[in-house]
Amino acid sequence: MTAQLTIAVDPENAPHPPHDDRPTTHTPWIRTRLRAMPLATLLTALLALTTAFLATALPLDADRSADRALRGYLAAAGVDGTSMRADAAAVPGRQQLDQVAAMLDERIGAVLPLHGKGAVYGTVGRETPLLNPGLTVIEEARPRLALLYLHDAPSHLELTAGQWPADRSAPGETTQVALSDAAAKVMNIRLGDVLDGQSGGRVRVTGLYTADREDPYWSGSTCALYACEDMTTDQPPQPYWTTTALVGDAGYEEVAAWNGHSTSFWRLPVDTAKLRADQLPATAATMAGITTGPLAATLTTASGLPRLRVETGLRALIDSAAEQQNAATTLTSVGPVGAAGVIVVVLCLAAALTTDRRLDELRLLRARGAGRTGLALRLLGESAVTVLPAAALGTTAALLALPTYRHTTALTAGASVTLLALLAFPLRALLALRPPGKHRHRRRLIAELLLLALTVAAVTQARRRGVTPLGEEIDPLLIGGPLLIALTGAVLLARLQPLLIGLPARWSARRTGAITFLGLTRAARSGPGGRPSALPLLALLIAVGCAAFGATTLTSVVTDRAAAARFQVGGDAAVRPRGPVPLPDGFAEAASRLPGVRLTTAVHTEDDVTLVTDGSENLQVNLVAADPEPYARMAEVAGRGTFDPALLQPLPDGLVPALVSPSLPQGEFRLYLNNGTVRIRTVGTVGRSPAVVGSAVPIVQIPPVETAGPANTLLAAGPVDEAALRELADRSFPTVEAADHPGTRAPGYWLRTSAGTERALGDNPLQAASERTFWTAVTATALYAVLAVLLTLVRATPERAALLARLRTMGLKPRQGLTLVLAESLPPVLLAATGGATTATAAILLLGPAIDLTPLVGATVTPGLTLRPGPVLTQALGLAALATTAVLAEAALTARRQITTELRAGDQ
Repeated sequence: MTAQLTIAVDPENAPHPPHDDRPTTHTPWIRTRLRAMPLATLLTALLALTTAFLATALPLDADRSADRALRGYLAAAGVDGTSMRADAAAVPGRQQLDQVAAMLDERIGAVLPLHGKGAVYGTVGRETPLLNPGLTVIEEARPRLALLYLHDAPSHLELTAGQWPADRSAPGETTQVALSDAAAKVMNIRLGDVLDGQSGGRVRVTGLYTADREDPYWSGSTCALYACEDMTTDQPPQPYWTTTALVGDAGYEEVAAWNGHSTSFWRLPVDTAKLRADQLPATAATMAGITTGPLAATLTTASGLPRLRVETGLRALIDSAAEQQNAATTLTSVGPVGAAGVIVVVLCLAAALTTDRRLDELRLLRARGAGRTGLALRLLGESAVTVLPAAALGTTAALLALPTYRHTTALTAGASVTLLALLAFPLRALLALRPPGKHRHRRRLIAELLLLALTVAAVTQARRRGVTPLGEEIDPLLIGGPLLIALTGAVLLARLQPLLIGLPARWSARRTGAITFLGLTRAARSGPGGRPSALPLLALLIAVGCAAFGATTLTSVVTDRAAAARFQVGGDAAVRPRGPVPLPDGFAEAASRLPGVRLTTAVHTEDDVTLVTDGSENLQVNLVAADPEPYARMAEVAGRGTFDPALLQPLPDGLVPALVSPSLPQGEFRLYLNNGTVRIRTVGTVGRSPAVVGSAVPIVQIPPVETAGPANTLLAAGPVDEAALRELADRSFPTVEAADHPGTRAPGYWLRTSAGTERALGDNPLQAASERTFWTAVTATALYAVLAVLLTLVRATPERAALLARLRTMGLKPRQGLTLVLAESLPPVLLAATGGATTATAAILLLGPAIDLTPLVGATVTPGLTLRPGPVLTQALGLAALATTAVLAEAALTARRQITTELRAGDQ
């Protein structure tokens, strides 16, 4: 029997449906979602802030480094090398001289930044021999004197005796001059002497002075500060002393009369601190207009001097700086490009993590009727509230921390990262909500094939034409080539990962214990739909590939620079006396016992030796007489002039075997040396010689003979202690008078080492700035690659933690849980590091032959990049170690989670 319940309802008291005008409550979407996930919101904002700051700061730092490097490079040229100089073969009046100076400063300063430090103008006359007896002569060559008028000279010197030349002189009075105290001592001139010039002029020395040689005012007028040693134009040339005397206002007109010729000049130093690296082409064009363009004609007309000519050495420096900068930037931009690729991957991974966490919520909203467009706009609003303020703060912080003149590139990079961070989550959510399509796998395959085709085309084009020639724009093939190869490698590795990890998984299945097998199997099937995710592989591959390619480039620069230094020195050290004297007795033996010296050889070199051929033709050659065995080994160290020492074995009939330059004839000839004649027979050719550096004159190498004279050059190989070698040379060689600073003593030898030459080659601010930018980008790339690994681990953490909790209820021990996590997480990391090293090796082998390292080395080297395992392994192992540390930390945290936390009803 069934009981029935009847409820009577009064129609008048029945509840009414709500009216439309009744108040309703609308829950704010964005505020509610952000409050529900405060930690995720904070981390997303922090990622946006950091990424925007880094993307904006990298171009700003590169610009600042380029500007600093340019200014350091130009500052090394000195005031003379960075000035605009106007010359006129005339002696304008004093007033016109000042007017031209003001006009040049005004008109050139309108288009170029000038500064007054080092600015100078005046008139200089031609030197003439002095006839006075008792003056210092060199091999009967009379000393010479030139007259010079410099505007405002008294304020840049200090009188040590006498007085400054009078501003006015009586008619017929001898012209008064001031002479540097150092020059007067060297040339034996005293205060009050009247000097008679060969051209008929006479001057009286009324003052002696000294000046600061470091003062830019005196740059280019060093012979006014001391006596200079010069050579006559006679045959043969003879040395002589010369100096420059300063005249006052009264002697201005006498400058031209001293020797019948004078030149007026105006030097305007350019303020190199205001030059910018991005404006080098415009600056060079401006200088061209001043020296040869319309402005040059305007300056000549305005000066009233028809023979006025403006020239500068700064334009050549700027052209060279632009060439080196473009080449160095091209070679080191691989690092920033790799950083950009990894940043994109990290943002995509963060968006995927957020989508996975909210996918059930979004699917529920779709099931309840929410449209995809409206849902996307709401998600975009969430991203905008989280990303835009943080990105704006990061961009602003970068602009304030690294102020520079250029902001376009930095703002573009910051805006691009902000846009990607803004759209990544909404777009990823729309893709996740998209219904499964039949052609999704086909579209992925087509995209991968397009990437492969683009990579092959880029590599083929780079191999066919080489990289962009030096001095031209940045080559996109060289910059994008390693990135494209890394992308292709990541796609291929993602396809092969199930197979590569599945092999050890099948191996572990045949062994006792299921933990390792389970971890490897999950690693092979991890990712959406059981497929491995390509994003973490992509991040690690880009990081390792680009960093290893760039590190190999910079390592090759160091190696090639060391080889170029040995090539220039002729070994690791070279010692030569100053003047035509032999090496001191016992010096070579003592040098061979110094620390680090592995090989020494003493050779005799002689220049301008006459070689007489059978046709009685006289040829001038350089002679090298050396012991064949050690000299052949030294040639191998120097990398030039290598030969087989067996060729220089003694010959019959008194003939001396000789190796000659390829340009010389073959046969029997006579050599006329300082000590006699030698009959030689050519036994081979050799292009260069370690003992003869930088000479285009043909070379003849023979074994030691008595006629050649004693050794006058010592070559050494090995990690030579330069300080010890210099100390030995100081004890062995006598001091001599310095040619560039008369009156002072200098070491009586020349010493060059490959280490010092290598430092000089690498002492280029442009190269150093590019290298620093590269390593900064590599550091950022490594950190973001580790972040990509962490995001991947966090993405898999909920599911993995739930699995561990369930296995714990079945008896899984904590140590076994840690082993399971490591077996699942480490193989993809190690596989990615191996793949990165492989792609870097492929990039080096494919793109390396097209790379010319000359701009970074500082000397001409053979084009091509040599594969070196050290840089590749260092980057791969270093990044693998960082990623492994992150995996271990995450695994330890996951394995320690409470079982009850993961097994609660409704846990996700």
